[in-house]
Amino acid sequence: MPHSVDLITTIAAALGLALIFGFIAVRIRLPALVGYLLAGIVIGPFTPGFVADTALAGQLAEIGVMLLMFGVGLHFSLEDLLSVKKIALPGAVVQIAVATAMGMGLAYWWGWNLMAGIVFGLSLSVASTVVLLKALESRGVLATPNGRIAVGWLVVEDLVMVLVLVLLPPLAGMFGGSTATGHEGNLLVTLGLTIGQVAIFIGLMLVVGRRFFPWLLWQVARTGSRELFTLCVVAAALGIAYGSAALFGVSFALGAFFAGMVLRESALSYRAAEESLPLRDAFAVLFFVAVGMLFDPRVLMEKPLQVLAVVAIIVFGKSLAAFLLVLAFRYPLNTALTVSASLAQIGEFSFILAGLGVTLGVLPVEGHSLILAGALISIALNPLVFQLVEPAQSWILSRSRRARELEQRDDPLAELPAGVASHTLNGHVVVVGFGRVGQRIAEALDAQGLPYVVAEQQREAVGKLRERGVHAVVGDAFEPAVLIQAHVARAQMLVIATPDAFKARKMIEIARTLNPRIHVIVRSHSEDEAALLRREQAVEVLVGERELANSMVRHVSEHADAHAARQI
Repeated sequence: MPHSVDLITTIAAALGLALIFGFIAVRIRLPALVGYLLAGIVIGPFTPGFVADTALAGQLAEIGVMLLMFGVGLHFSLEDLLSVKKIALPGAVVQIAVATAMGMGLAYWWGWNLMAGIVFGLSLSVASTVVLLKALESRGVLATPNGRIAVGWLVVEDLVMVLVLVLLPPLAGMFGGSTATGHEGNLLVTLGLTIGQVAIFIGLMLVVGRRFFPWLLWQVARTGSRELFTLCVVAAALGIAYGSAALFGVSFALGAFFAGMVLRESALSYRAAEESLPLRDAFAVLFFVAVGMLFDPRVLMEKPLQVLAVVAIIVFGKSLAAFLLVLAFRYPLNTALTVSASLAQIGEFSFILAGLGVTLGVLPVEGHSLILAGALISIALNPLVFQLVEPAQSWILSRSRRARELEQRDDPLAELPAGVASHTLNGHVVVVGFGRVGQRIAEALDAQGLPYVVAEQQREAVGKLRERGVHAVVGDAFEPAVLIQAHVARAQMLVIATPDAFKARKMIEIARTLNPRIHVIVRSHSEDEAALLRREQAVEVLVGERELANSMVRHVSEHADAHAARQI
């Protein structure tokens, strides 16, 4: 009897059809992930013809989630996470509560019981890891303040869902459902044990992992074997993710995220990210195919109004809640729109929670089908929602006086302290963005004793700068009021340290209007963007890869000259 080839068949069919449908989707100007979802529907159990192994596809998709979260962790430091805790923690918790309440209201309207409503609402409240990160990466905003807030929000949601998944069995027993262990257990004890396990895991990763795994990566790199290095990266990502789930009850995704964070302490973290990128992309495609395989198209015909109601909560309801929460924390309109667009979908945790609810007998099978339909439609719509962020911002500001007032509201961090400009600022440098590049620029200016003002969107970062005595204002420099508060009219130089060419053009126009003689330096990731900015704006543009190459050439030349001098 021939050996089983289900794994090979599933991977080949999934990737092959994903390529075909993804290509067609791109050609008709739709996001590629729509094609991946359609490929999953075609090979799923609810359509005629070939049926792939759903269980295997789900496990392959889980690997994709782990690798993607691992890659994010490689670029996301503990400081980045803590810098957004004041908005991500309360924001995510309140948004989950609001979305859950909306889902419960819908369930009550349909005649479901309280426990079914809770599970249903929670399933609609948590965004997809893969969809969020792919959307942020594709737009180049993952490392921006908006991206850090969205990722921090996601991490908090994951932590909340870890607690929910552990607490659901005893809660189900209390409300008449079954439990995984056959008894109800003590809810407070279960909650305490879960929080304790998660705390121990995070503590071990931050104390022990931050020292051991970078050391291990360095030892493997010293062998000179690329294969061993790649193997070490993948083994660390999957091993820590699995170990965290098996020993501490933490989700695979969260475990992989912390694995990336500890490996980031290594000087080889960027190489690790590069080596794992092809695997991350391939398995991320399998995730979308797996989502499509779970979807039964009949639900669209049988319950169209219920599906529309679910999609409305996911895309509009909880996004609106997140939008208002971000504005309430005094963040700019663009940040509120970006975060709300990031959360306008559901994914892997929703499937897990809905499946567990059906197994425990507290969620109707109908609810599971509606959640899957809402996930598929919201995932397909999410790229289009992101494309509406900039037009929506312009539309709101042009038509709403209240919105313009909110952008210019009285915020102690939105303007420099009284008297600062008249006494110390004249011929200073305005630095837009205080990420890794902006921080290096500020350090250089400090070393030379040159005065500068930082314009940054993150209130926490601006607050810390103020505490250190650094002149800083909070806000998006895309808005004229922010550059005015930074006193760009009396500055000698504007340094735009954020790689957003569209916003850079607007900042340059504002600065030139207020100060025609100002010298402008812009950061760019692309040679094409750099050429366009130089031609249109007549500014100095520095491209990351080219500047790195120039620096290396300079060091090589200096070394060669020194060697030649010694030979003489």
